[in-house]
Amino acid sequence: MKDKLHVGVIGAGRWAGFAHLPGWKRSPLVELAVVCDVDVERAKARAKEFEVPDFTTDYEKVLSRTDIDVVDIVTSGDNHEPLTFATLEAGKHCLVEKPVCHDYKDVWRAHALATSKKLKTKVGLTFRYAPAMQYMYDLIRDGFVGQPYVFNGWEQDSQWIDPAAPSRFARADTGDAPIKVGSLEGYGAPTIDISLWLIQSRVTSVVGILKNFVPKRLNPDGKWVRTNVDDGDIYIGEYANGAICSMQSSYVTVGNYPGIEARVFGSKGALICRLVEEFGECQVLRSATPEAVEFVQVEVPPSYFPPGYVKGESWRSLFYANLVHNFAQEICDGGQANQGNFAQSARVQEIINAVERSHRERRWVDLPLEPGVGD
Repeated sequence: MKDKLHVGVIGAGRWAGFAHLPGWKRSPLVELAVVCDVDVERAKARAKEFEVPDFTTDYEKVLSRTDIDVVDIVTSGDNHEPLTFATLEAGKHCLVEKPVCHDYKDVWRAHALATSKKLKTKVGLTFRYAPAMQYMYDLIRDGFVGQPYVFNGWEQDSQWIDPAAPSRFARADTGDAPIKVGSLEGYGAPTIDISLWLIQSRVTSVVGILKNFVPKRLNPDGKWVRTNVDDGDIYIGEYANGAICSMQSSYVTVGNYPGIEARVFGSKGALICRLVEEFGECQVLRSATPEAVEFVQVEVPPSYFPPGYVKGESWRSLFYANLVHNFAQEICDGGQANQGNFAQSARVQEIINAVERSHRERRWVDLPLEPGVGD
């Protein structure tokens, strides 16, 4: 293994600038090699901003480079799936923003391809990499809550509460077509991931509802269009180990970013992790026990923070620095460890697909959706 992993980033928009590029820049295991974007000026500007030696508008040039070890896909739109499969076919380790694919079976196909080529994968399920969330996981694994009984998850913010605000969902008039999945996939996914990760059990059944609260939005052309997409949703579910859950996500509910809260209640204790930028903090972990039922704040040990941590920094750079450094460590170590990979993303996407089916058919839906699909 060479001294450092060489990384190519495809996509140079806002999220690349907020999270991905600064995250890679902080890892001592990594060298950024190239930034790619269809907008040449944006690619050039990002390369200059993060001192990346090369930029291009052609993703195939990135994939064909023999010096690139890892490709990071952080594009907008529905091109994650083809770019992911092209990256794996090129023999590169792959980080991709959610969703990898809209159909969970296609995510399993991507996982199988990566496994066959001995490649590591990672999905931008950002919030499991919050230091407080990582510590919460270890406390649960060490027995703090005992047998898990209940998981409650929320992802609530008001990013698009204003119908006239620029929104990626104001793209086309969907007319009388069935509601499309938006919040559940784009916002609920990280919290669904956290629920599976913390409870350490598969979901066996769900029942849910998708809701469109803001039916018309202003598109980039200045026209009001019908946007029949779920901007709020709720589901409840059961786990194989006997636990139950409730989950709620929305991008039109008043609240600050990132708007995540995860609660686990068990036979011996309870933990609440809140990831919301407020009062100068972006994460708070609290615990309670049967003997001391008032929730008290838990200090997160320094070892859970990424390289270059600065107190008070944004959740965007803090959480994503942990994500990319963890991925670099997994690749460099060469072992079996690979958290938040395509297999995990497939399980998350299957739940999203099941809740969508539950909404459309107005009933409980059992999982797996298709026996034999998955690992």
